[in-house]
Amino acid sequence: MLTEFEKCEKQAKHLPLQDRARLIKHLIAGLDDLEEQEVERLWFEEATRRFQEFKSDKINARSSEDVFRDARSFLQNIR
Repeated sequence: MLTEFEKCEKQAKHLPLQDRARLIKHLIAGLDDLEEQEVERLWFEEATRRFQEFKSDKINARSSEDVFRDARSFLQNIR
């Protein structure tokens, strides 16, 4: 059975690219309401989760050059 997060994530992946970008922007803006200590805790949990996925070969690593190039291209295309 899917968790609420998994259901939401699955639905979000089917949104058009610009709608996903708007959703991400809105969610990130909501983080401004959190206390700094809570934000640090959440980032630590996320970093730990990603590291565990990387160690168990569930995700592929990419060079920072590739990531930044793709991010710049994405940002130029949503303007």
